[in-house]
Amino acid sequence: MMVRLNQDPHVVREPREKVLEVAIGREVRAFRKRQGITVAELSNLTNLSIGMLSKIENGNTSPSLTTLQTLANALSVPLTSFFRQYEEHREAVHTKAGDGLEIDREGTRAGHQYNLLGHIGNNSSGVMVEPYLIELNTEADTFETFQHDGIETIYMLEGAVDYRHGNEVYPLRPGDTLFFDADAPHGPERLVSLPAKYLSIISYPQNRD
Repeated sequence: MMVRLNQDPHVVREPREKVLEVAIGREVRAFRKRQGITVAELSNLTNLSIGMLSKIENGNTSPSLTTLQTLANALSVPLTSFFRQYEEHREAVHTKAGDGLEIDREGTRAGHQYNLLGHIGNNSSGVMVEPYLIELNTEADTFETFQHDGIETIYMLEGAVDYRHGNEVYPLRPGDTLFFDADAPHGPERLVSLPAKYLSIISYPQNRD
């Protein structure tokens, strides 16, 4: 599916017709597999060739309404169900270098700079994700008692810190990743090499209380 991006002239977009074909093909394949029907069996049910069904499922051809109705009857689904993915709005956020939104969080008072790199509200996945770029400079203090809902992933970009999670301390160097339950106390305990910079990606249920 093509997603809608910020109006960036450098973004390459697929032709609208091609996107529709791909969306229909994905739905046909999904309904077929959900019912445990092979392509050969669907071919027998519809009198459509295996080659034609393969082209439809791969988005390589534009099926007629008659063909779609035949497929809908064979799969026992409404004709409109093939257009479901195409009609749903899918968001994407493109944040250029230096354009992240600087925000205040608990660690801001400890000299940590937070830049939110993107945010999508309600979505079909049921999961909220907040990606941050965090910078620690020479004035930053340690602050190892962050605690919040969700799962967090840290990817170290530059500098070096010793990062505490619960009772353990992990040395993070450029290229290192730390993935953890964010409900435990956590945060940089020792600033080994400054300035330090890392990505922090927090995910949690969309409808948490």
